[in-house]
Amino acid sequence: MLGVLIGGSGLIGGTIANYFKTRTQETIELRAPSSKKLSIRSAQDIRDYLHRIRPDFVINTAIANIGSDAQLAFEVNYLGALNLARASAALGIPYIHISSAATLPNGSDLKEEDHLPLSAGLSNYAKSKLMAEETLRHMHCTAGLDYTSIRLAVVYGEHDHKIQGFHRLFFTIADESMPVLFTKKKVMHSYSNANKLPSFVHHILLNRQEFSGQTYHFVDKEPVELANLILTIKSYLEVKTPREIFVPYAMARAGRNFMEILLRGFSKIGLKASLPAELMFLESFYKTQTLSAHKLRCSSYLDPLPEETIYTKLPDLVVYYLTRWSHQNLISSFNESMLQETVRDLDFQRDPQSLLNSIHQNSTSPFAELDKR
Repeated sequence: MLGVLIGGSGLIGGTIANYFKTRTQETIELRAPSSKKLSIRSAQDIRDYLHRIRPDFVINTAIANIGSDAQLAFEVNYLGALNLARASAALGIPYIHISSAATLPNGSDLKEEDHLPLSAGLSNYAKSKLMAEETLRHMHCTAGLDYTSIRLAVVYGEHDHKIQGFHRLFFTIADESMPVLFTKKKVMHSYSNANKLPSFVHHILLNRQEFSGQTYHFVDKEPVELANLILTIKSYLEVKTPREIFVPYAMARAGRNFMEILLRGFSKIGLKASLPAELMFLESFYKTQTLSAHKLRCSSYLDPLPEETIYTKLPDLVVYYLTRWSHQNLISSFNESMLQETVRDLDFQRDPQSLLNSIHQNSTSPFAELDKR
């Protein structure tokens, strides 16, 4: 089988690409063209590339940044998804579309049939993702499109290089820039494990009769209380903030509005800065949104790691992201004993000449398995 993955450089796309490269027994080749080869904003690029490659399936994980303007959100999240679906329908191949809980209202135990009403007041991100879902359902009925839409909630996992979503929250705590709790007690959210998603994508590709024309919520079985998660991350990181003081929503919103006015004033004197795009979802920090996983559990898919949750993954996430962010000099205020330095790392810092001499003596011979001489 030959597949095409759009958005392979992101957290979800990169995880899927790695899975098909290293963990599938079937002979499945997955190509993830760069934007230079295929721009999702160009219908001609999509037609030309898929006509030339003639894949057996298409997976779309590409999204515009959540703070993108209307044009970019529309072209990437909606028109890109539409044109990939049109090409897939013409080729008669499955189209796997990654969607978002941003298309859902607040509430508990939300089902796959639930969605927000399409209106001008929605954010550009939510509006474009909702339109894509509606069009895929329409094309399934009118053009015979074989698609599956997978809605994700708050995504967690390694290799998120953009620091967004859950990892923005994690970074804010690690950087000690969250003084208090911007939420209230008993606000619950669903979470999606990026590392588990590729096995589900693989399964639905092999079982099209069951999953064609369907939407699934891919979330952990149990939702998580936001305040408890924040305080748990704080304890892992051994930092002093945020303190267990709950800021009312009205005060948090007023603070955000004040910062926006202040930053606009700074821009007039040449100082450019912006608030994190996630603050457009500030209201969701104070309202519950949990997605039902009942349909997923009743399907033929079996969770390969049923006990793995955001809490069980936290130790690995802490080590991975603290290492990454400290290497990039993004944060420094954490307990460095959590990161174990190797002898080589210490030699590089303290005695680079001895390290260089050692490498020259022992580690510069050509790789034997590649030597054709």
